[in-house]
Amino acid sequence: MTEQATSDYRTPQQGQPSPRGASGLSTFAGVMMIMAGGFQLFNGLVALFANEFYVNTPDYLFRFDATRWGWTHLLVGLLVLLAGFAVLAGRTWGRAVGIVVALFSALTNFAFIPYYPFWSLTIIALDVFVIWALATQDRDATI
Repeated sequence: MTEQATSDYRTPQQGQPSPRGASGLSTFAGVMMIMAGGFQLFNGLVALFANEFYVNTPDYLFRFDATRWGWTHLLVGLLVLLAGFAVLAGRTWGRAVGIVVALFSALTNFAFIPYYPFWSLTIIALDVFVIWALATQDRDATI
């Protein structure tokens, strides 16, 4: 078969970027990232404006004041939120950035467990689902 004959069998969409955004697991991951980023933004705002809401646990390795945790959660939340919008837009780089940012978010919340355990474990669970969804998604299946 010649190259001309094989090109006749190609669909018009092959090799061309799709104008659509994310689909399937990417949509799930993007929405979860936006939710987790929003939750972390609220977490950071609470730490900044209601300083006494979080109680510092004695004898814990990571001792930071609430203001430092507030800024940390605001920054991480904003990064997760922006990466979530990139994933929903169907950007390939958004998937890679999303995995890295979700990993960093999970590590940050692991260090925050003594201050607010249920909330931290919830965000870690969301981050694990995001990493799974972004890492197992087939790149060609989304377009």
